[in-house]
Amino acid sequence: MVNKLRVLATRALPAAVTDRLTQDYEAHLNPDDRLMSAQEIVSAAEGCFAIICTGSDRFDAALIERLPASVKLVATFSVGYEHIDVAAARSRAIQVSNTPDVLTDATAEIALLCLLGAARRAWEAQTLLREDRWVGWTTTQLCGTQVSGKRLGILGMGRIGRAVAARARGFGMTIHYANRRRLAQDQEQGAVYHAQPEDMLPHCDFLSLNAPSTPETHHFLNAERIALLPKGAIVVNTARGSLVDDAALIEALTSGKVAAAGLDVFEGEPKIDARYRTLPNTFLLPHVGSATVETRNAMGFACLNNLDAVAAGRSGPSILTA
Repeated sequence: MVNKLRVLATRALPAAVTDRLTQDYEAHLNPDDRLMSAQEIVSAAEGCFAIICTGSDRFDAALIERLPASVKLVATFSVGYEHIDVAAARSRAIQVSNTPDVLTDATAEIALLCLLGAARRAWEAQTLLREDRWVGWTTTQLCGTQVSGKRLGILGMGRIGRAVAARARGFGMTIHYANRRRLAQDQEQGAVYHAQPEDMLPHCDFLSLNAPSTPETHHFLNAERIALLPKGAIVVNTARGSLVDDAALIEALTSGKVAAAGLDVFEGEPKIDARYRTLPNTFLLPHVGSATVETRNAMGFACLNNLDAVAAGRSGPSILTA
């Protein structure tokens, strides 16, 4: 009987992913889906060749330094990997992988849901019905902002940004974008490029944040940049909570400078700024951008593909470290 390599999964995984993992490896699972402490991860990883983690797990330098010598791969069940100190992993010859390319469509769909939900006051409308306060149709009830024909600015025109643009064109929206570099003409499809994000903001009836979390994008949407938006603009964030200065956005939502916001991600999540909950002009979701059965399975299989490659001595399809 061939001994299977041992793998730690720090969180519960989709059933189809768990089935494949347990078939091919000796799996140390977390069926209760409880967030493990650093000490618990270190202890559970003893004898493991790989760890499957999520964005909720913080693999900082201190934790990576304590990982058993058996660990050769940390595979994160996410596209973003800011929760992993990649340099610390590299120094210990631990490879790191992520799951790019498989959640583009699902996240773009949520961006449009947030855009429409914020523009058309969906939370207020739902609450009116669920609290049995609706007394009938009136000419001025819950009038929101029409999406069709408006200008959409996109910060970050990678795969997800382009997918958001493609869907927004279905509403006849004019696309503006800011990106580190200009896209090829066939990828732009008529979108207006702005080399500086600040030059784009005055053209944004809607602003969609689709950039990665980096030191450069930290609190990108601050008071100074909000001031550049047209009065009554609508903000959508399905990228990372750290892109938004919460205090500045909440002030703008309160004053009316920003008409509404659709947010799927938050700084410090799951502990979000409680003031968002009190604002009627916010459409809030609990980080469900990739939450379809198809996408979560694809993310899990991407993790396993990387495990298979590293176990066979090959470079995985989405390895971040050499």
